Amino acid sequence: MGLFKKNPFGHILFLKKWLIRIMGSMTHSRYRGFNELQIEGSEILRELPDTNVLFVSNHQTYFADVVAMFHVFNASLSGREDNIKNIGYLWNPKLNIYYVAAKETMKSGMLARILAYAGSVSVERTWRDKGKDVNRQVKMSDITNIGIALKDGWVITFPQGTTKPWKPIRKGTAHIIKKFNPVVVPIVIDGFRRSFDKKGIRIKKRGILQSMVIKEPLVFDENESVDSMIEKIEFAIEQHPSFLKVISKEELEAEEALHEQRRWSYKE
Repeated sequence: MGLFKKNPFGHILFLKKWLIRIMGSMTHSRYRGFNELQIEGSEILRELPDTNVLFVSNHQTYFADVVAMFHVFNASLSGREDNIKNIGYLWNPKLNIYYVAAKETMKSGMLARILAYAGSVSVERTWRDKGKDVNRQVKMSDITNIGIALKDGWVITFPQGTTKPWKPIRKGTAHIIKKFNPVVVPIVIDGFRRSFDKKGIRIKKRGILQSMVIKEPLVFDENESVDSMIEKIEFAIEQHPSFLKVISKEELEAEEALHEQRRWSYKE
């Protein structure tokens, strides 16, 4: 790799590689140390093509979710089986991994700008800006940039566009799938909201079992409607309204006890 070789967005790959190595080393203990990350389905990643893959996932923090995915993706591609043991996988990371993020979020500080260089495809949200509700047209340049990222590699997106659970899937995700026809891989995460603050930077609680389940790619019909596609994604990332239920205090306590039991079982 040439010292000054760049990706389609003008980022120097040598610099990006070192950013991933450094940030990965600094964050590894957040998923295998302070807390534990339980992974399922990492073998699916090794069967995917090198480009035009779109990952769709629920969202719990601004940054911790996507950083965990960088760890899991690279560990799996380096031969790890559902684990991120031995951070040697960071020495030669996959450099064509991108993630879709709100432009305002990626300009909110030096750390955000560093993370943006590591792989952000920044877009302007059409429904929210600076904490206020807005209603504006999708920028075609944003769609184009997502297409460029897909052509170059893998793209992670959080189609709800928010860290709040049970929010509807944005229709733009279905339109992107129709336009670029990527392989669509669902991911379901949990535990990050309990582990970290909203930004995913500060550790809120230690000893939490986080989980990441990578599922088989979704299949869409050529003429499938946008609504049908959205419903499939909602079910796949377990954010369909049918998953939502009101539970009693006793049920919540039982669920927390089971979570604690699984955490210790996993550590053993």
